[in-house]
Amino acid sequence: MNMIVAVDEHWAIGNKGKLLVSIPNDHKMFREMTTGKVIVYGRKTLATFPQGQPLPGRINLILSANPGLAVKGAKVLHSGEELLAELQGYDDADIFIVGGESVYRLMLPYCDTVHVTKIDHVYAADAYFPNLDELPEWEITADSDEQTYFDIPYTFLRYERKKSRLSGG
Repeated sequence: MNMIVAVDEHWAIGNKGKLLVSIPNDHKMFREMTTGKVIVYGRKTLATFPQGQPLPGRINLILSANPGLAVKGAKVLHSGEELLAELQGYDDADIFIVGGESVYRLMLPYCDTVHVTKIDHVYAADAYFPNLDELPEWEITADSDEQTYFDIPYTFLRYERKKSRLSGG
């Protein structure tokens, strides 16, 4: 499974229910990677999408503890167990976890690739992604040249879970 996230220097991802910054190239990369795929996210992340609606051209799976939540164009699941059971019907390579903080933390143990847009700036924030640079099982396997949006430098990174020597990986 994959994750896709934009983080600042402190691995912050959001503040007061909103993204930290909107970078067109980041949105373009997100669209290219997730169109035609399965995206998994929470109710608060849904609220950050255009018109608060599921994204077109993708299978939208929403994790929410609210048993009454129904979203046209998406399937709502109510527990991690229910979500994992649903995901077994899809190819791992086609699954992208897209937020927010609690969904990332829940699903990180099941993922082997994380696509990170690393923004060279510090924002006021109240939601964070786990700092992969501090987790020994993760390593950077690809990075882009630094890009700039107005005065904000950023880089696209790919982190992959290191293969266990015991599993022959």
